[in-house]
Amino acid sequence: MDISSLVGILLAFSALLFGMYFKGVTPDALINPAALLIIILGTIAAVTIAFPMKELKRVPNLFGILFKERKLTSDVEIIKMFSSWADLARREGLLALESKAAEIQDPFLKNGLTLAIDGQNADYIRDVLTEEVEAMEERHAAGAGIFTQAGTYAPTLGVLGAVIGLIAALKDMDDIEKLGAAISAAFVATLLGIFTGYVLWHPFANKLKRKSAAEVRQKTMMIEGVLSVLEGEAPRVIEQKLASYLTMDERRKITGESGANGLGQEN
Repeated sequence: MDISSLVGILLAFSALLFGMYFKGVTPDALINPAALLIIILGTIAAVTIAFPMKELKRVPNLFGILFKERKLTSDVEIIKMFSSWADLARREGLLALESKAAEIQDPFLKNGLTLAIDGQNADYIRDVLTEEVEAMEERHAAGAGIFTQAGTYAPTLGVLGAVIGLIAALKDMDDIEKLGAAISAAFVATLLGIFTGYVLWHPFANKLKRKSAAEVRQKTMMIEGVLSVLEGEAPRVIEQKLASYLTMDERRKITGESGANGLGQEN
């Protein structure tokens, strides 16, 4: 499980509830069926209008990505793998890597190495793999876009809910006590709209973008690794080339650099 997503949501609701408590507002003030209907159903309706059903069907999977930690092979392990492949290919030729390709679990990496073993040229391999990465980026961007739009619609729907509540409250101004309660309830929709939009939907979109960027970076590194093995580069050269994709701490595991090497420190 992605602990940061769960912890973040718990902290968000805790901040809301404790904030209400210290302001003298009881949690039952949030139990407003009309406000919930306008915000939740309204947001779903707006997103449904904005996106084709083909993309909306992926929403359950997107929640899975948000709350599940996908176990990717570490970048350090991938670089060490390319280094060993390069050593084997230089000694016995690319065909010696066929057994290694059969053991690979990652379809993207397996496809790239197989293309190299089959004798495809570097430009063709780069084009095929790059197009696959770009297609993946588009899919990921579409998924994040759903949550981004939900985060845009929800606060506005909150204002709409408040206006509807005020209209209902101002219809009967004879009872001042009831009027105050009605106006208070009217702003619950605004609270829910802002909370869901800026504390849930927008952060969800950002989390998806960050996870996508990490996967794209790793696949880009794989492309460079496959091409380096194809071109017969020395294992040490491949390690140094691919180490540019790593943090300073990870880079030291590959290169044995000490940090006082002029490469600078990670921001």
